[in-house]
This record gives sequence, C-alpha cells and structure tokens, in this order.
Amino acid sequence: MTDSPQSETELLLKGYGLTTAEMFYHMPDHPHVINTFVWQDYDLAPDHPRLFRFIEYWGQEIEGPLHSVRFVHRKMIAPGEWRNVQGEFTIH
Repeated sequence: MTDSPQSETELLLKGYGLTTAEMFYHMPDHPHVINTFVWQDYDLAPDHPRLFRFIEYWGQEIEGPLHSVRFVHRKMIAPGEWRNVQGEFTIH
C-alpha cells in the first residue's frame, strides 16, 4: 500500500498542525558563522515525526552542522472551529 498525497484539509482534519522550525547552523566554509534556515510542514504534535525526520536528513546530507533548532506548532482547526454543513443556500 502506498501513501497517497493528502490535501491540507485532510491533514488538518486528522489532527495535523503547521510546524515552523528555524534551524541555526554553522557555515561549512566559515565554522564560526551561524546562519538560519526556516522549514515548514504539517506535522503531528507532540512527537513531530516529520520535523525529526528532516533533522535526521540534515545531519546525514547537509554539510553545515546544526547548532540549534527552535520550533512552534499551531493546530489550524480546533474542535470548536469546524462544523459539518449539510446544505448550501444560493442567494441571487
């Protein structure tokens, strides 16, 4: 079974929220200089599997070693904000 791409709405209804991470890393040619990279994806709190998978990828594939990472997570749809609509009215 393959994972099919899911829309943002499907992810939000499954409990995903938008995670934004700011990576601080050392420049490969100038190790005393710290640069930043911003990463965003829909992820599940509190475990954040996509974020930690990306951090693993960074450690294996990117030359600039990470100094630190800070991130925030925001659920876009909360239980009180979404409601099922059974009908629609068109006004001319």
